[in-house]
Amino acid sequence: QVQLAESGGGLVQPGESLRLSCAPSTRIFSTLDMAWYRQGPGKQRELVATINRGGTTNYRESVKGRFTISRENAKNTLDLQMNNVKPEDTAVYYCAAGTLWGSGWVGQVYWGQGTQVTVSS
Repeated sequence: QVQLAESGGGLVQPGESLRLSCAPSTRIFSTLDMAWYRQGPGKQRELVATINRGGTTNYRESVKGRFTISRENAKNTLDLQMNNVKPEDTAVYYCAAGTLWGSGWVGQVYWGQGTQVTVSS
């Protein structure tokens, strides 16, 4: 069983930065592919960024150049650095863990409870 706990959300103004963290409680973190998702008000959950066990990253087009996903296996941490945030980035952000396959997952996927990010002036 893998438990995920997100932190770092809050209220920020457009153009500011925010760093989200996810702390998986598992000894097998280095073997997991990780991702950040978000769900805005009235919207479906969408994939924001992925980082596989080898460190390869992928981003949705709207956050490329602004967001950076990173992981530190020795510390069991997954981060999402969000720069130049926009009102449309407002959402609950979730981290997820499992085995990525193509544009989806195969097998068990673990989810955190989410952390709210609000971008507003």
